[in-house]
Amino acid sequence: MVLRVLVIGGTGAFGRRLMSGLIATTDHDVVIAARDLSRAQALAGEMNAGTPVCRVTARRMDVHAVTPDELKSSGVFLVVDCAGPFQAGDYRLARAAIAAGIHYLDLADARDFVAGFTRLDNDARAAGVTALSGASSTPALSNAVLDQLTQGWRAVESIEIAISPGNHAPRGLSVIQSILSYAGRPVKVFLDGGWTARPGWGMTTRREIRHLGRRWLSLCETPDLDIVAARFAPRRSAIFRAGLELSFLHLGLAAASLTVRIGLLKSLLPFARFARAVARLVERFGTDRGGMVVEASGVDAAGDRLRAIWTLVAEAGDGPVIPTLPALAAIRAFADGRLVRPGAAACAGVLDLELITAEFAPYRIRTLIETHAVAEVPLFARALQERFVSLPKAIRDVHSPHPRITLCGRAAVEEPMRVLPRLLRRLFGFPPPSEDVAVCVKIEARGGGERWTRDFAGQKFASTLGASDVPGRIRERFGPITCELSLAAGEHGLSMDVVAWSVGSMPLPAFLAPMVRAREWVDQRGRFRFDVAIGLPVIGPVVSYQGWLLPDA
Repeated sequence: MVLRVLVIGGTGAFGRRLMSGLIATTDHDVVIAARDLSRAQALAGEMNAGTPVCRVTARRMDVHAVTPDELKSSGVFLVVDCAGPFQAGDYRLARAAIAAGIHYLDLADARDFVAGFTRLDNDARAAGVTALSGASSTPALSNAVLDQLTQGWRAVESIEIAISPGNHAPRGLSVIQSILSYAGRPVKVFLDGGWTARPGWGMTTRREIRHLGRRWLSLCETPDLDIVAARFAPRRSAIFRAGLELSFLHLGLAAASLTVRIGLLKSLLPFARFARAVARLVERFGTDRGGMVVEASGVDAAGDRLRAIWTLVAEAGDGPVIPTLPALAAIRAFADGRLVRPGAAACAGVLDLELITAEFAPYRIRTLIETHAVAEVPLFARALQERFVSLPKAIRDVHSPHPRITLCGRAAVEEPMRVLPRLLRRLFGFPPPSEDVAVCVKIEARGGGERWTRDFAGQKFASTLGASDVPGRIRERFGPITCELSLAAGEHGLSMDVVAWSVGSMPLPAFLAPMVRAREWVDQRGRFRFDVAIGLPVIGPVVSYQGWLLPDA
């Protein structure tokens, strides 16, 4: 018996590609459902052209008013929703399919939609059907890759996922609406071992992608931000970025998102049609080559620290088909009974990577897995090189936290009597003034850097230290502010001074930089001593603290 698949949104970009894959590589018949019947019939005629048997039929259907009986009458065994955008969408279609006893699948990339999909689980189980959300590049493909990369690992340190399509790739209105819905708005992301908010299309960086060159990437709101953090429990971070190939488009969107970040606009969503017109206007520029990178760092079964990278490169315009291939693999698995597991869930950890990559065969898509050992060289040792060994042992021990070290002692905290420095001290969480206060500092090695959490009698503030591109320097990030610190080391101790700074990814003039001076040495009793002073141009000193620390037993 020939199985029939109902495709919602078949006249759209993703629906067309999925149907082409179904017709070319399976025996299933396809029903195109759309509100505009004439448009669906025209597409069905196009799909059936040159074939001896009519395999594609059209049907008028409004997904916003669809009923279980309507779905039953179509005679399909599976409903696939390719329509989108799924942001702020409801589950009417999925509920109707479940009530009709029909399996359901969608290509949703909307974080809230996929996260809430499990509320249908009880109904799906009772009906004995399987409903899966997110059978696309995220979360289906990305999680299948991570399952393979981290198989047998003892722990995962960090995960980064990035997608960068070629500029020739067509961008439908739903894709543009998806991006603009979160650009500039707070996005919840797992960073530095905890959940925090960062602006959508922020955290902009430029990354070298093998065979594609350097591409701009920015924070993207996808289901993976939640799913990857929950499934793989990374200690440090789980980040998903996306990018536009043309720099002026990518950075232009980042600049436009600032209007949302500072509150001038609530959202860029009203400009979706304008953005699509601009994208079409420059479509001939750039290339038709796109890619995807999935990277995981952690500890493998043997206890070795590794960095594993999976890279996908799509040539000659074949990239746009990739979001539909996990769904095509899932349809095959539904048809032969391998994916029939009653319930409703995200399509993560459901499909093996081999099943999805088998769908790559007709296309110019290649993948590569690389694994690199991660050296256990501490951050300060890398920055100072031979000068590191000249430091007193107590200082070297503090700056060699593998995996972590906690020190406790006493400190004195001073702040100016002026009102503005006091307000800034409270804003940034610096400790209140005290002549003698208990202090503990926890230092954790994270991804080649260090995370410092300072606790002054319950008043905590933290910063992240990382590598710099310049020898003899490190970078310290405190919230959105990153300072470049120049290191001076010798047998008498270590000192650090700010020489450059930025807010986000935007470098700012050095003469406006925070005045941070830190000194570390060892006293006659062998204790680690510190003296830190923080100030701002024009405003002057904000806070300073001095004291001693010893390793906590």
